[in-house]
Amino acid sequence: MAVVAYRGFAGVRLEADVVGAEDDPAVLLLHGAGQTRAVWSSVADALEKAGRRVIALDLRGHGGSEWPDDGRYDFETMVEDLRAVLAQLGSRPMVVASTLGGWIAVAALDRDAALLASGLVLIDTPVNFDAQVMRRVGERMREPASPAPGQAQWDARLFDAFDADSIAARLQGAAPRIALPALYARGAMSELVSTADAAAFVGQLPDGELVEVADASLVVTEDRIDALNGHLIDFLERRAPRGSPEYRAGSDARTFRDALGCFATGVTVVTAMCPDGTPIGLTANSFTSVSLDPPLLLVCIAKGAGSAPYLRGADRFAVNVLQIGQQPTSNRFAGKDEDRFAATPWEVGEFGTPVLSGSLSSFECAREAVHDGGDHFILVGRVLKAIFEPRRDPLLYFRGKYRKLHFA
Repeated sequence: MAVVAYRGFAGVRLEADVVGAEDDPAVLLLHGAGQTRAVWSSVADALEKAGRRVIALDLRGHGGSEWPDDGRYDFETMVEDLRAVLAQLGSRPMVVASTLGGWIAVAALDRDAALLASGLVLIDTPVNFDAQVMRRVGERMREPASPAPGQAQWDARLFDAFDADSIAARLQGAAPRIALPALYARGAMSELVSTADAAAFVGQLPDGELVEVADASLVVTEDRIDALNGHLIDFLERRAPRGSPEYRAGSDARTFRDALGCFATGVTVVTAMCPDGTPIGLTANSFTSVSLDPPLLLVCIAKGAGSAPYLRGADRFAVNVLQIGQQPTSNRFAGKDEDRFAATPWEVGEFGTPVLSGSLSSFECAREAVHDGGDHFILVGRVLKAIFEPRRDPLLYFRGKYRKLHFA
């Protein structure tokens, strides 16, 4: 086991125990209030044996993590701590969290979830975000059990910073935005969460599951840990398997497409004019430079696309590289909207091609060559003019979803 330090919000030092091989799928464990990462020791051991790399983190003000001098323990700061740690990991982990840690995880993953994590498991986490309910939970948190020597340690100022109203407001409506495989685990005898509340919460998750551990009120306890481990490992094996999907010639084409999707790309809209002066265009992410001298680029166009015959025959075409604010444009030109140009700012470029206004860059090209490429054709263009906007960020596409740059 290694002890690793991460930088949280405003540089606060956050300490974690890390076990497991570096190349194994990662699982990040977050404890509740009045606990430390030690509460996960049995879970971490089981997950390591199941082939996972486990990071058990101490929240700020708990255990070996920094207890900041300014006593800053507001909820949003702890949420930003988690987002900072997730950004520092080498891969997107499955986040497993209980009680306070669960609230932090829900808030941290209600935006950019797919960029930060591969899934979410909530355990013993109250999911009725009514302010009155949250206040009752906060009152219970202010009276934590006395720490045994050498075990749980936490800063008492944590409980003074607990603001039920702001936490409830922050979490309200978050569940539908967590677009990740998710599991909610509750003790069948739980006083914190009713079956109805748990089912209602899971029903709001885009991809949620609910399990109950029999004869338990709290799941993260030594006498019920084996049952928890069983549910957790089953979920991980189904939703975040260790083995890599494999494609071989003649097998499922979807697997091949998913493998290609592991290459992150920009997004372009390829445009041209029909002989009658009507603009046409479509979204494409198979785009690359070919040569600097002469200046050549290529795009791959699906033969079945409605615009394909016009693009194949056009003497001039343009490639418009989209910026982060042009996701609606990408969707519009990928669909069958007949008014795609009516809804998109554009102008006729110097060489007679439709140029989309506000793009990250636009290349006006003369057709250099056309090559067959299976169900696509490869359109090679000689660049006549290129313009670009250095202050914008690109719209990215990775594993079937739009992405944005993360600046470390």
